Amino acid sequence: MTTLPRGTAAIGHGVVRRRRAVAAAGAVSAGLLLLSACDQPTPMGTVTVGSDSVSSEATCGGHDKVLENAEIQKCLQDDDVDSITVNPDDTVRFGVDPEVADQRWTILMNGQQLTDDTDNTYRTVPGSVFFNAQYGAQGDSTLVTIKAGDGKDDSEEATGLWSFKLKKDD
Repeated sequence: MTTLPRGTAAIGHGVVRRRRAVAAAGAVSAGLLLLSACDQPTPMGTVTVGSDSVSSEATCGGHDKVLENAEIQKCLQDDDVDSITVNPDDTVRFGVDPEVADQRWTILMNGQQLTDDTDNTYRTVPGSVFFNAQYGAQGDSTLVTIKAGDGKDDSEEATGLWSFKLKKDD
């Protein structure tokens, strides 16, 4: 049994409710502040082999700003990228978000252009290409990059790069 005068316990609960409301409002405000400070996510690039897929935000760029050549070269040297296993008999499917397709995009293999640019949202390439020395492949893995352009046909300018490592499945 409590020793508080009648009605005092109810007043105490009101204070607790107000504290909770203030804390909840503070948490919501802090969350909104954090979200407003975050960078906008870049569009996704996806590589699919059979039923396996790997998706990633842009390795470099991805926000419609033309990248400098030095930044592109540095990005193409990055080894810390997602990987997927490819059997040479498989078909490799590349997909991009519509805003990337609108800018036109191409596929690079070890930094060299492999396909013509396109404004489609997907492309397919035979898996054997990525491990064929005739196309510049070396060893049992290949760095493949989706390069978004600036929306102009035959432009060398890039606005975003999405890199993946394709590992040969024996």
